[in-house]
Amino acid sequence: MNISNLIFAAIMGGLMSLSITLITTLVRVGFVQNFFWVWLELWVLTCPVAIICILIYRPFASKLTASLVKKLER
Repeated sequence: MNISNLIFAAIMGGLMSLSITLITTLVRVGFVQNFFWVWLELWVLTCPVAIICILIYRPFASKLTASLVKKLER
């Protein structure tokens, strides 16, 4: 595993988990007084999970994408 994969996973995992937890927290609790803290607590928990999932799934997703694109180009 190289450093660019780790940096990519950290950036993508951070952005995706931030976006998803922000929307789901808003839908579940609305703009309550402590919205920021509820959202931040969820984001801190999900960000590492997202990063790990990207590191695990990225090779599979890349191979599957290449295979599908190859089939579509025929």
